[in-house]
Amino acid sequence: MLFWIIAAALAFAVAGLIAATALRARAADEPGGADVAVYRAQLAEVDRDLARGVIGEDEAARLRNEVSRRLLAADAEAQGAAATARRSSPLALAGLGLVLVAGSLGLYAVLGAPGYPDLPLAERLARADERAANRPGQAEAEAEVPPRPAPEVEADFAALMDKLRTAVAERPDDVQGLRLLARNEATLGNFAAAHAAQARVVEALGDGARAQDYLALGEMMVLAAGGYVSPEAEAALNAALARAPDNGAALYYIALSRWQTGRPDLAFRIWEALLRRGPEDAPWIAPIRAQIGDAARLAGVPYDPPAAAPAPRGPSAEDVEAASEMSDEDRAEMIRGMVSGLSDRLATEGGPPQDWARLIGAYGVLGELERARAIHAEALEIFAGDEQALALIREAGTRAGVDG
Repeated sequence: MLFWIIAAALAFAVAGLIAATALRARAADEPGGADVAVYRAQLAEVDRDLARGVIGEDEAARLRNEVSRRLLAADAEAQGAAATARRSSPLALAGLGLVLVAGSLGLYAVLGAPGYPDLPLAERLARADERAANRPGQAEAEAEVPPRPAPEVEADFAALMDKLRTAVAERPDDVQGLRLLARNEATLGNFAAAHAAQARVVEALGDGARAQDYLALGEMMVLAAGGYVSPEAEAALNAALARAPDNGAALYYIALSRWQTGRPDLAFRIWEALLRRGPEDAPWIAPIRAQIGDAARLAGVPYDPPAAAPAPRGPSAEDVEAASEMSDEDRAEMIRGMVSGLSDRLATEGGPPQDWARLIGAYGVLGELERARAIHAEALEIFAGDEQALALIREAGTRAGVDG
């Protein structure tokens, strides 16, 4: 309330200064106006002409009468305008003051934060830390999520799921069975059951649990909580990052947690780095693009998101195989031209892991296993630490037969 009182007082003070300046300027004007001054000068000129003998007494009298008549008319008109101005000036100045005050306060209402208390940076950061420390846990968050409609499941699949649940219950340390159960429960939308199974996977693996295992656990928790990153989910995601610091999906969710606890500045930094890194078709890029503008605005950072990167170029293994209907000579020429173009581009410009996987697969189809193996090794080195990218590269190497 104190801010509004001070702001209103300043606005009225400025309006008063403008009004006083306008009144002083009006008072400084000559009361009779310009025409009155001209006619007075003409009367003086008539007297000077008579004294010099330029005109006679009769002519001088006639001119005096004529100029005097015009002077009286001009003076009456000027006095009427001045009276009107005196009546209208207070109203005009009052209107100007009201417009100034209302405009200023209205502009603040649109661009500012009416009703928001004064909150220094240190206090805002302290509140964000307190909110993060005291935010709801996983169970509490899941209890607030509205029930999801049961998905339509074929009878055969439902029967298989019942058998899988029974088998896992009988063999609680079967990691492969637990992985399969977690994945299929998530497919059915049973995210609470999915992360419970995935937690048992991590527990059974112990020190052998990989970044991807912890990421799956954290992601299933986030989905079960309706998009909310709970302390338990964040712990799983941090465990994933401890094993793969550049994991894009885990970084996205950690940034989402910062956003949810009042630290848009930290969320923006992580998302902006992920957006620059790409690749454009990574699953976290679209949600980042949807939220990073708001994060930048709340963080007070001027930001213009980069344009989406072009779709990956180059032949896939399927493209190569589709050329089988051509003659051997034409097909070989076409394939080698496409593969060579992709190889040159990756060597000079680089590219997303999808393009490297395409090149490995293409050399595998061509039977050039040594080149496929060399590209495979180079790609593994380039994307070291990015588990999702490495998964694509390894899969392409397996298909090409060069992953050993």
